[in-house]
Amino acid sequence: MTSDLPVLLAAVSILSALHLALQAKRVGWSRMKHKIMPPTVTGPPEFERTFRAHQNSVEMYSVFLVVLWISGIFCSEVLASLGGLLYVVGREMYFTGYIRESKKRLPGFYLALCALLFLTVTATIGIIQAFLNKYLNTRLL
Repeated sequence: MTSDLPVLLAAVSILSALHLALQAKRVGWSRMKHKIMPPTVTGPPEFERTFRAHQNSVEMYSVFLVVLWISGIFCSEVLASLGGLLYVVGREMYFTGYIRESKKRLPGFYLALCALLFLTVTATIGIIQAFLNKYLNTRLL
């Protein structure tokens, strides 16, 4: 029974949630370091970059989860999980780079963007194949 469960997708989802929570904690540490009380979101450039890096991650998180799970269910759980791990690595590179200097966020941004594109393409291909198979009784691959 458990062999049919999407264990890899669940593991990557938990890892990504923990990563996002760690980023939030790092924003809190930056608040304490710079003595910035909520709800203020302005302050020294390092704090503002830390805050924005986390917010950008939060803004993309729902897109990531949707394409991760659709790709894993309709295409390949292993490929989707690998794409998900790349996304998390890219987001960490983005976050730590952004804190140092806004230009240093770009390698992580591009890695996470490529991972999202990969997941979106595999999800779309999987949906098209499932649609053709289910409704038109046709298989492409």
